[in-house]
Amino acid sequence: MKVVDLHTHTIFSDGNLTPQEVVKLAKLNGISAISITDHDEIAGISEATKIGKKLGIDIIPGVELSAKRENKSIHLLGYFIDIHNQTLLNFLQEMKQARLVRAEKIILKFKEYNIHITLDDIKEHSGLGGIGRPHIAETLVDKGLVKDFREVFSKYLGDGKPCYVSKSNMPTRSTIELILNTGGIPVLAHPGLLNRDEWIPDFVNEGLLGIETWYPSHSKAQIKKYLKIAEEYKLIPTGGSDSHGTRPGYTQIGDFTVPYKVLERLKESAKSTGIERVPHINYVRDKR
Repeated sequence: MKVVDLHTHTIFSDGNLTPQEVVKLAKLNGISAISITDHDEIAGISEATKIGKKLGIDIIPGVELSAKRENKSIHLLGYFIDIHNQTLLNFLQEMKQARLVRAEKIILKFKEYNIHITLDDIKEHSGLGGIGRPHIAETLVDKGLVKDFREVFSKYLGDGKPCYVSKSNMPTRSTIELILNTGGIPVLAHPGLLNRDEWIPDFVNEGLLGIETWYPSHSKAQIKKYLKIAEEYKLIPTGGSDSHGTRPGYTQIGDFTVPYKVLERLKESAKSTGIERVPHINYVRDKR
């Protein structure tokens, strides 16, 4: 049976494998198609597409964007986006800069705990993409300032911890409309982690077209629940590993896949709906 993985990350965000390495692993593990869904970044898609053609792996252009509601971070996946869309490129560049500002604020917070790192230290680990919390954690571990990733996030960088700094994200409506306006299909990522099912009807009214039903940390009961929600609101159920390469604590490429029919439904939706464009939206990040 053909299988796919519609949620993967590379060195262009907070994964530690190149797009080429991700595609080669997919081939090695019998995966027919993958989507590169880096955080606020699409630079790895072209490289993945080139190697995918050579190896016979279908590459679905994607991205994972962070939105907000009631000061809670909400992750939205965009599939079949136009990676040459200038509006999207401008927005992603702004988010990359925002990540730098966030990292500088986190550095200052760590100084209060007598833990000293610099932006240059972090950039050695962030590679080609924007800076994320895993890069900061990797820096701390590499310098021997903490024992491991678990300690970093449980004591300092996890949501609500003393060195955590939230990103200045757009509301979900604007983020969904951005994905739609760039030719994509907006999908709610890992709703089990969000744990705000009561918000899903509102997301649907804002233009949401899919929901990530199959996810490594979702229980069988959660999968069943989200399949029912998908049916009720006519959402496309999707799934993926959320692999970050070989980073500890994340599912590896090949360890979690979904049937190819999941991708077929996404493709059918992209063709049949024509994805409504919303040209009037001004995509400006909330700087508060």
